[in-house]
Amino acid sequence: MKELIDYGKKAVNVALRRGAEEAEAYLSMSTGTSIEIERGQIVRSTKSMDQGLGVRAVYGKAVGFAYTNTLTDKSIEEAAGRAFKAARASKSDKNWHKLPNQGSYYETTGTYDKKVEALSSEELVVTVAVMLEATTAYDKRVLAVGGGLGASVFHTAVVNSGGVEGIDRGTAVGCSMETMGRDGVDVTPACFEVDAKRVYDIDAEAVGVEAARQAVSSLGAKKIESGVFPVIFAQHAFRSLLYYTLINAVKADYVQRERSAFKDKIGKKVASEMVTVWDDGLLDGGLSTSKFDGEGVPCQKTVVIDKGVLKNFLYDNYTANKAKVASTGNASRSGLASYASTPVLEASNFTFKGGDRTPEELVAEVDEGLLVYGVQGAHSSNPESGEFSVVATPVWKIEGGEVAYAVRGAMVTGVVFDVLKNVSALGSNVKKLGQLVAPWIRVENVRVV
Repeated sequence: MKELIDYGKKAVNVALRRGAEEAEAYLSMSTGTSIEIERGQIVRSTKSMDQGLGVRAVYGKAVGFAYTNTLTDKSIEEAAGRAFKAARASKSDKNWHKLPNQGSYYETTGTYDKKVEALSSEELVVTVAVMLEATTAYDKRVLAVGGGLGASVFHTAVVNSGGVEGIDRGTAVGCSMETMGRDGVDVTPACFEVDAKRVYDIDAEAVGVEAARQAVSSLGAKKIESGVFPVIFAQHAFRSLLYYTLINAVKADYVQRERSAFKDKIGKKVASEMVTVWDDGLLDGGLSTSKFDGEGVPCQKTVVIDKGVLKNFLYDNYTANKAKVASTGNASRSGLASYASTPVLEASNFTFKGGDRTPEELVAEVDEGLLVYGVQGAHSSNPESGEFSVVATPVWKIEGGEVAYAVRGAMVTGVVFDVLKNVSALGSNVKKLGQLVAPWIRVENVRVV
């Protein structure tokens, strides 16, 4: 994929010749295959291919951006020219410093698998069929609502006028199943299970079985009285809560805009001593692992919270220059076409250190509480205060150290920063789920309505 570097150099040189003081080119090329399930049937197989280049040009502390999804000499030259024109027409930013300089990159592990690149649509269909059969065979009351499997291969490159020149490749494969349980007029909320890896090591059958198990165990749900309980959050639920609260609170752009409750808390206790969190862009097999971030800055491991004490914020190049510190390599290109976006500050593999309890032991130590697998409405959480009010679904009541029955109509409310202070136990079942890497987490004194 050396041609990506060559295209990037061309774009940078064109922008500089036009008069840009600095220039950067970000390129990506990807291919993928997806198999989809709808209403218990495999309904379609889709192959996709995408490639493109995004150019940032800097002139007088103003940044212009343009992109193209056609990699030809003409389209690249035109994109670079548009980026420079946009910079000349834009208002200067007094906080702009410069693009990153060249850094040395670490080799990543567990992020590329030639087996994924060689997978055929027929092989993926067989895998999906195994998952679907495992779901429907579990119990006749289970409905396979939707799901599927996807596999992709991608290459990324960054080149800039400051000497940055990086190229990386990766693969990803994942399967998911959404189910509902129905027994007469008793219908459960949607249940969901997923397995995603960077290498071809997914267990599609286990995904189907787990999604079906959740649906069956959600039948016969009961109302419960409001109260304050210990709550065990599974990864899906915890990820939703953290994405709009804690993760934003440790991003430097939120801190610098004074929208973070942690803005002056470095060195202070913000969580239970059991809580240790780091962001690791180089995590072995991490779903967001890469040699470099969306600006070509080397990825790294950054300790965020150490035994309850806030240690660091996450930075991209812009916020790091503003704070006069080094970037932590957390610039991200968002969206399906990453080359079509400018960098935004984002966590990579946001990791909670696991504990020594099995899931069964976490439950056994609770006399009366809840086991929450998912939540709805987390997007309405307040990123500044950490306040949240979410519908717990699916969710089960724990009584006498055992999962007793499913619960309906339960809302979990509180402040995520209080949740962190009330962590009482951590599971050993660490799982990668999107940008979160975490075990089950037990929290005391959670308000349930």
